[in-house]
Amino acid sequence: MPTIKPISDLRNYGEVLRDVAIGAPVFLTKNGHGRYAVLDIEEYKEFEKMAAWRKLKGELDKGRQSGEENGWIAADEVRARLGKQSDG
Repeated sequence: MPTIKPISDLRNYGEVLRDVAIGAPVFLTKNGHGRYAVLDIEEYKEFEKMAAWRKLKGELDKGRQSGEENGWIAADEVRARLGKQSDG
């Protein structure tokens, strides 16, 4: 069961933070509506990793789609193009 508290409980923030644990964020409401989540830092780091993975996967999917629609470039050609870019 999620822990949901009004934002006014932050007046006693120590009590709110005591309820935060990995897998058990505290959700804060403002005017009766969900507004904020307080997460354990380790859980937040995992969230960042998942977001980065989703972004990378999206870019890889775009590349695969482009290759399927427009044709693939040989690995040697890619290396040659990247070599020219690094030469400046």
